[in-house]
Amino acid sequence: MPKGLYITGTVPRSGKSVVVLGIMEMLSGHGRKAGFFRPVIYPGKNGDSLISLISRRYALEGAADEMYGCTSEEVREFIAGGRINELYSHVLEKYKRLEARCDFVVCAGTDFTAMAIGFEFEFNIEMANHLGTPLVPVVKGDGRSIRDIAEAVRVLEKSVKDIKGEILAVVVNRVASEDRNNAEAGLKQEFGDVFPVYVLPDHTLLNKPTVGEIARLLKAELISGDIESLDREIRNYKVAAMELSHFLDHVEDGSLIITPGDRSDIIVGSLLADVSRTYPQIAGILLTGNLKPASQVLNLLSGLRRSTVPILSVHTDTFTTAMNVNAIEGTMAPENKRKTAAALGIVEANVDFGELEQRIAVARSSRITPLMFEYELIQRAKKDRKHIVLPEGTDERILRACEILLLRNVADVTLLGNPDEAGQKITGLGLSLSQIPVIDPANSELRDIFADTYFELRKHKGISYQMAYDVMADVSYFGTMMVHLGHADGMVSGALHTTQQTIRPAFEIIRTKPGCSIVSSVFLMCLADRVFVYGDCAVNPKPTAQQLADIAISSAETAKMFSIEPFIAMLSYSTGESGKGEEVERVREATAIVRRLRPDLKVEGPIQYDAAVDAGVAKTKMPDSKVAGNATVFIFPDLNTGNNTYKAVQRAANAVAIGPVLQGLRKPVNDLSRGCTVPDIVNTIAITAIQAQTLKPLDP
Repeated sequence: MPKGLYITGTVPRSGKSVVVLGIMEMLSGHGRKAGFFRPVIYPGKNGDSLISLISRRYALEGAADEMYGCTSEEVREFIAGGRINELYSHVLEKYKRLEARCDFVVCAGTDFTAMAIGFEFEFNIEMANHLGTPLVPVVKGDGRSIRDIAEAVRVLEKSVKDIKGEILAVVVNRVASEDRNNAEAGLKQEFGDVFPVYVLPDHTLLNKPTVGEIARLLKAELISGDIESLDREIRNYKVAAMELSHFLDHVEDGSLIITPGDRSDIIVGSLLADVSRTYPQIAGILLTGNLKPASQVLNLLSGLRRSTVPILSVHTDTFTTAMNVNAIEGTMAPENKRKTAAALGIVEANVDFGELEQRIAVARSSRITPLMFEYELIQRAKKDRKHIVLPEGTDERILRACEILLLRNVADVTLLGNPDEAGQKITGLGLSLSQIPVIDPANSELRDIFADTYFELRKHKGISYQMAYDVMADVSYFGTMMVHLGHADGMVSGALHTTQQTIRPAFEIIRTKPGCSIVSSVFLMCLADRVFVYGDCAVNPKPTAQQLADIAISSAETAKMFSIEPFIAMLSYSTGESGKGEEVERVREATAIVRRLRPDLKVEGPIQYDAAVDAGVAKTKMPDSKVAGNATVFIFPDLNTGNNTYKAVQRAANAVAIGPVLQGLRKPVNDLSRGCTVPDIVNTIAITAIQAQTLKPLDP
């Protein structure tokens, strides 16, 4: 079950605030500790108005700056710098902090002012994916026919599907009252089997601004009238440019009268019209040109007892003021209780909250984006800090990654290398790494102890003590021995060293876990909305059937370690009994070994990749298989196939490939690519720390 939902408009002024208010009311009525979050805010003088409204009405805990990801200005900077993924990560980090303190979080999407409209809706879908929340899109219905509304929902459904989003429900807002029932019937008939569609009728009070909103947005001065009268809604605007006798013929109920401040006749006539039984009531008077009424008129106004008409004054001329007023639409302000009540009434009358709650309870939570996965890695590593040794202590990428690890309290690290060289690099890069020890293996007091241990481990291979002592000057061997003897919990290397230079010491010193015949590797393949495990793509060129079985079992355990339910596909060029040949038989035998050794695991093989991932193909080729169409762990028959496939998927699907993650060792050692980035290093260190958390302690 997800812990939140994401409400977003599909175009500007969809009216999502009304829906947000209704959902928050539902949650508060059930006693759930609800939170509110906005990925992007557009702060005014008093902060974000929607955050202010929701936090004040529902007495939410926490400061306002904990309820949003970033400002619209920060968004523009991220986009201008080509750092969109950094933007998503930043917002996700803040959201997760709030989510941890709440039973449920309602997110309100952007207001379509920071980005291009097409990109902004896509941004909201992507943001919902990264936050792990289903969508409640709000479609604007005013000015549209029922046919146009239906087409808008179709386009919406396709857009969300293309970006792998999930729609919980759709709300169509501001539909003409006379069309509301027909629109709802038609939309339910077309989309009811996919998601519920709720249709909200138009309501004048919600669409029109109040006098108070005009005053706030135009920075107007209140020169007469009660503060309470600022709640009056404005139904139309009247520019008074003619004589009073003619002007009075045009006054309508709820008019805001716009007139120069020296038109005493219009001011007095409007006030009289408001209290007259023969004329409609007006909403207020807006004086332009920074002109105040004559002193006699002001004295008259101050003596009026019956009139509560607010009179405002602005600096702009009449034409400019009229244009400014016309551009203002109604908003949900915290102080306007009438609008709040109207909004709640509309939502409660037209949204089936029972149905919505039920859908929230059963909503799929299996979606996980690369950013979500990386975030969870960091959080899990932080819960039980481990000590990781990094043999390549003078590499710039390693040093930058170390600073991130320190700033986020992910793990303790030790660097290996020349301390003077490392210190110069750190100073030159402007990094703060004074807390991190740097050890030179050649001069370390541990070298003798490590050499003794290595000699005892390898003397049966003809290694002399002097050879062992010389080997311990190598950073990879020294780091591996630190892990072996408990001076560190894991090791990460490979930014400067080859895979063989990284893992050979582990083969010789740490060795494989009991019951495992082979050290292998997996890549954690983070696709748009899920994570797969690919093995072995980095270590073993052509494993035997027994080795394939061990790789499959180890890969399943690795998957569980990272909260991926293992459905193992033993891949081949044929599916089931359709193919023959040595390669297929090797995979078939490996599958049988897995089933015999681990009957608790779900495994299928031989199986082709399409049948493993595509439910339609699986239904045709292996209709009775629990794995076909649902595979999460993919075991390739050889290194050539695995390595090429992971790289093809990485490039073609724009997937994030984390790894290789080594498995089968008694203690964790992991290899980096020599082309790794700083985030790659941070992720791999976090993975190594998690492996150290979950591996059972073994004697060296």
